[in-house]
Amino acid sequence: MSFSWPWALLSILVIPLIFAIREWARRRRRRAAVRVTSIALVRSALPGRTRWTRKIPPALFMAGVALLAVGAARPQASVPVPQTSTTILLALDTSGSMCSTDVDPNRITAAKKAATEFIESQRGGPRIGLVTFAGTAGLLVPPTDDTDSLIEALDNLTVSRGTAIGQAVLTSIDAIAEVDPSVASTGAKPGDGGSGYAGAAIVVLTDGANTQGVDPKLAAQEAALRRVRVFPIGFGTTNPAPMVCDNSQFDGRGFGGWGGGFGGRGGFDRGRNPRTIDEPALKQIAQTTGGSYHRAENADQLQSALDALPGSFAVVHQRVDTAAAFAAGGGILVTAALSLSLWWNRPRTSAR
Repeated sequence: MSFSWPWALLSILVIPLIFAIREWARRRRRRAAVRVTSIALVRSALPGRTRWTRKIPPALFMAGVALLAVGAARPQASVPVPQTSTTILLALDTSGSMCSTDVDPNRITAAKKAATEFIESQRGGPRIGLVTFAGTAGLLVPPTDDTDSLIEALDNLTVSRGTAIGQAVLTSIDAIAEVDPSVASTGAKPGDGGSGYAGAAIVVLTDGANTQGVDPKLAAQEAALRRVRVFPIGFGTTNPAPMVCDNSQFDGRGFGGWGGGFGGRGGFDRGRNPRTIDEPALKQIAQTTGGSYHRAENADQLQSALDALPGSFAVVHQRVDTAAAFAAGGGILVTAALSLSLWWNRPRTSAR
């Protein structure tokens, strides 16, 4: 819990002041006490209350004053709020290592199938955009609710050299900024941050580590400044397997003139093992932006990871002003204290 006006909490000091005044009044009454000769007469004149009931009104009053003081400080609490509109950017790795056949028939085919099923499951829901990245990142489909155009774009994915994870995050931010005025583009200064997360999220599906372009940690910081969460998915295994892509999955550029299918020759991306996922970096991206990291070693696990994401998108945490609740509670306690005090100290009529 945080406070908009924390200095208003100083009003709680009125409680010890009230206690001091009460003690002063009690001692003054003691000095002005009148001696009587009959204890029975005194007892008959006192209200019919036990010792502990006399403490109830003061306790309620003090508790009410404390709640009113907290309410005056404008407390804010972080609460889950349903997200009414969401924009999701799917950033898909199309580096050469996505041709690895450790996932049947190969990683790129399994990723396309899982992404297609995810998009189908969101039909009529959030806007979805597609970004692909290898040596560079590019916006394939701007955020849209046209499911058919998204699936058609997935059918035409091809692989190339390099892995630019950081650039993919920045490209996704710019795509979100085009349709969401609350999110600043990467070339603009972010706003004051507001409260909670933006109604947008980025899903990065990759099987490797960043080899080119912007450092993913810097890209994650840019996303965090704009309250955009990033959900990385590390895909694939560490098992040795041939890398095979057919003609429709290979763009024919950036591999020294290789054509058609290829297999067995690793060493893409500057000698990096194409089967090594930089999990520490992906986890850091998720932690920095408020997202979560998911690991998928096969097609079923990838599908499960994607299916679990909408639950994270549907609810965001926002700061809500709870001053009214504290003020109402304080007012009720103070009213109850005064009412009980007046009731128990009302004039009593003697029986005839």
